[in-house]
Amino acid sequence: MRIETDAIRTQTERTQHKEHSVPVFMTSSFIFDDAEHARALFEQEVDGNIYSRYSNPNNDELVAKLCAFEHTDDGLTTASGMAAIFSSLAGLLESGDHILSCRSVFGSTHQLLTQVFPKWGITHTYVPIEDTDSWEQEIKENTKVILIETPSNPALDVLDLEKIGDLAKKHGLVLIVDNCFASPYLQQPADFGAHIITHSATKFLDGQGRTIGGVILGQKDLIEKIRFFARHSGPSLSPFNAWLVSKSLETLPVRMDRHCDNALKIAEFLESHPMVEKVKYPFLPSHPQYDLARKQMKKGGGLVTFYIKGGLAEGKTFLDAIKIGSLTANLGDTRTTITHPASTTHSKLSEDERLQVGITSNLVRISAGLENVEDIIEDLNQALAAVESSSK
Repeated sequence: MRIETDAIRTQTERTQHKEHSVPVFMTSSFIFDDAEHARALFEQEVDGNIYSRYSNPNNDELVAKLCAFEHTDDGLTTASGMAAIFSSLAGLLESGDHILSCRSVFGSTHQLLTQVFPKWGITHTYVPIEDTDSWEQEIKENTKVILIETPSNPALDVLDLEKIGDLAKKHGLVLIVDNCFASPYLQQPADFGAHIITHSATKFLDGQGRTIGGVILGQKDLIEKIRFFARHSGPSLSPFNAWLVSKSLETLPVRMDRHCDNALKIAEFLESHPMVEKVKYPFLPSHPQYDLARKQMKKGGGLVTFYIKGGLAEGKTFLDAIKIGSLTANLGDTRTTITHPASTTHSKLSEDERLQVGITSNLVRISAGLENVEDIIEDLNQALAAVESSSK
């Protein structure tokens, strides 16, 4: 079935009550038929639920939908997007291993790579997003994983999934792709050679700013290793939150179409505004990887990054003048959200580290909501007018 149908019609088997909408299975544990059934479940000789930290019908439904979306074999849910990133790496790596990572990663992912994993003897090398041809020379004997996100957070750089997938295959490496910004509606990294795909379900998958969650999808043998780690370390997603995200997925295609259409119109407006220095949006012809984005993405996504003329003072003036948009670090909401990455999501990076991935003091990230786009544009226009007025 096509993704729009899978999103709605993939669901947990109906109970004896014949419900149309899947219920929430709010139970910590499950009943065994007899002693032999209990033994077989724990030995994984038969399928079934034991304990909601391991699995639950709501979580299983969420994974089944996303596996269909992402063209993957298996998956598991986690309590947050960062739990998905951490569990993926921790479940696959050992002390002495090395990670090759694109330089532009989410702030908390950067903290894992630079502060957490080194304590366990796991090292990393950052490679430039603008020169993937140079990545091969940075691969070491102990390199086990290539970690990327595309489009990147927050600069919206687009990485060549096919080229990086070929590189991973050539060297026998596991390619992990954070697909949060694109969502599985716009992009399926597994089709280009990715072995593991992660999502912050908090973002577009839920899409309404209601819950926290994460998902790990990929090849069955690799998922089994990650599942072992997660099963015993416990970053489990509650059944209610899994149910919430699964219900949200029923509208993911409809929502993403609107997010993308609004984002493109916002990007076009900003690109024509005299107070804007530069705009980055994957489906703008001015984007450096425009052709690549058109090749591997269905649409340009719901995020727009732009640089206000001036510096931090002008950026603050703009943010303080916003009336409709919400000033928050979250994204992927029905409501338009606006963030200043240098002082929020990426504030723990040094200034030099931020500049290397294009995060300047005048960079602003917009997550286009589902409001009428003309209202969003009018709000942005009056905020930019406030900047222009303050600069005179």
